[in-house]
Order: sequence, then C-alpha cells, then structure tokens
Amino acid sequence: MRIVETNDDLRALIAELGHAPYLALDTEFLRDQTYYPKLCLIQVAAPGIEAIIDPLAPGMDLAPFYELIRRPHIVKVMHAARQDIEIFFLQGGVLPDPLFDTQIAAMVCGFGDAASYETLARKIAHVEIDKSARFTDWSHRPLSKRQLEYALADVTHLRVIYDWMKARLEKTGRSSWVAEDVAALQDPALYRIEPEQAWKRLKPRTTNKRFLAVLASLAAWREREAQARDIPRGRVLKDEALSEIAAHPPETPEALERIRAVPKGFANSRLGKGLTDAIAEGLHAQPPQGAIDENKQRRRREPSPAVVDLLKTLLRLRAEAAHVAPRLIANAEDIERLAANEDDGVAALHGWRNDVFGKDAVALRKGDLAIALENGEAVVVELEAELET
Repeated sequence: MRIVETNDDLRALIAELGHAPYLALDTEFLRDQTYYPKLCLIQVAAPGIEAIIDPLAPGMDLAPFYELIRRPHIVKVMHAARQDIEIFFLQGGVLPDPLFDTQIAAMVCGFGDAASYETLARKIAHVEIDKSARFTDWSHRPLSKRQLEYALADVTHLRVIYDWMKARLEKTGRSSWVAEDVAALQDPALYRIEPEQAWKRLKPRTTNKRFLAVLASLAAWREREAQARDIPRGRVLKDEALSEIAAHPPETPEALERIRAVPKGFANSRLGKGLTDAIAEGLHAQPPQGAIDENKQRRRREPSPAVVDLLKTLLRLRAEAAHVAPRLIANAEDIERLAANEDDGVAALHGWRNDVFGKDAVALRKGDLAIALENGEAVVVELEAELET
C-alpha cells in the first residue's frame, strides 16, 4: 500500500497521475469538534495507480495536489462529492472540474435515491466493503493496516463503478442528465461561508420583520464566533436559542438568562456581551434582503393534498418507466408548486425532466391525463386519446 507522507513522495505521485484520464477521489475528515472540517486523509486512484496522501504528515504541502485537481483534462470522480468539494474549496481554493459524481449518476442509471457507495460496489464491482473501520478517528496516528485498507477501498472500486457508469450513460444518451446536476455542485456559493447569509440555514417561515432582522443579526454573530474559535455553531449557541431570542428579544441580561435555551451564566460571559450587541443591532436593522419575499412566495397558496398525491403517483410511474430516481426529477417543493399552479422556477418543467415528467404533470393538472387501475396496476391514461377511440 502506497502511503504518501513527504513532499517529495507527493510530487512523484502527482507526476504519475498527471496523464491519467480520471482520478477517483475521497477524503477522511473530522468536524464534530470544529467549525472547519479537519482533513485527515486523501485517497486517490487512477488506472494502475492507487495511494493515500497523509495531510497531517509533518511539513506536508498539498499545493501540488490542488494544482492536479485543477487540470481540465482529468475527470475528478467522487461519490456524494459535496463534503469533499467543500474541503478542497476551503483549504485549497479549488473546485474540481470536470467532475463526475457517482451518486448522482446512480440515480440516472436506475439505482434509486441516494445509493450508497457500498451498494454500488456490491452491484457493479461485485465486492463487499468491510465497514468495521467506518467510525475510525482518522486524526489518530499511526493508523492500522485495516483502517488504511478500508480508506483506500473507497477509491479502488470507484474506478470500476465509474467505468461502468460512463459506458452506461453513453449508451443511453444520458450523460447530459448527470452533467446538469453535477454542475450545481460546482457553484462556489455552496461552499462560501458568509456570516450575513447564515440566517438562511435556519429556514425561518415568517414575514415578521423584527423577527427576521434580529434572527439574521444573531446568526451572523454566531457564525463569526464559530469561525474565529473554530468550533461547531451549536457550541456557541443552539438554533432553538436563536429563534427564541428573535421571537422575544430580551431587554436586559436578566431577561436573557430567563430564556430556556440559553445556558446559565451566558449573559455575563464574553459571548453574552457579543450576543446582547447582536440583539440591539438586529432591533435597529432591516430584515435581510429577500427574506420576506421568499416567505410570501412560499405561502402564496396551499396546494390541494389530493393533487399533490396524484402528482407524486405520476412522478413515481414516470420515474419507474425511465429507470431514474424520482428525487432526481422533482423534489417535494417542485411537486407542491406544480399542485398550486406556481410553475416559475420548477426545474421539472425544463430540459430532460420536462420530457420525462413535467409535460405530463401539466397535462394531468389540465385534465388531459388521468391515473387509473389496470389489472391491479396504476397506469397513466391519455383522456383525449380515449375519447377519440
């Protein structure tokens, strides 16, 4: 097993990988005690090459690795890539491109929603993944041979999965279906951590201006504190505490202490001073841009539950016929918007999704299609065609 622990060894590995058609990549990291993910291992494989890079080795400089994954002639292959991409973006300032995500491709290739790497390894590469090392502390050194073998298996079988999926997508003409969703993973906005946008993570469902303004101020304060101290957000203050404070802003430290979700003694701590300043700032601020409009749009009309159920059934039938995971075609919000006749921004009404499902969803809504039982199975019936016969 090839373990890269020096900069000379890393440069030698990069030289070998530089002419590869693709790289299978994975990472092992920890973030339960930190704000930023702590990168502990990088696994990489290409045809005839496989290695583990140790980012924690003394003096290790990963710049050559990040330069490698910038190269446009090498496809970067990952499974459920978002967290790995976040690490590469935050630590190396790079978004892998071109990119192939085998979890997204699995939904197009008929493996259902969110297929695991273990499932794909079993069904495509015909191997069983040993899960016994899954909960390893990857920052610990030295790692055992079994732990390293487990880590490396995350990319060795990925080569076989990628080759199979690439051939399958080319045969079915669906490569562009995957590319559309992969491109969304390459949006830098997904990985930029802007305190002023932290309120969106809390998903407030209100148009109350004071609540939104205070919540945004509190969320931005908490994000800056978590970043500066490199600790999880919840270690600064829990989500429910932010919402409770925003709903009933305390006017004194004593009132802050009486809020159930705020730890005892918090008001008189250093963090308490920053929190009270954030409350005061929020009380004199405007709601964050777009918050009220987003919630008005969300609450514009309640869809009929019966229509939602019909559209979900149609989605399931059309997805089964196309051998595509329903979630890749339309999500719950898409279905609710279609049911409420709110078509703006519904991805299912564009491109291949419209061909597979969207146009039929509109036809069902108009009464041009129906769902019926035939020999005990749900089927889609074209009503106009039935009348003509």
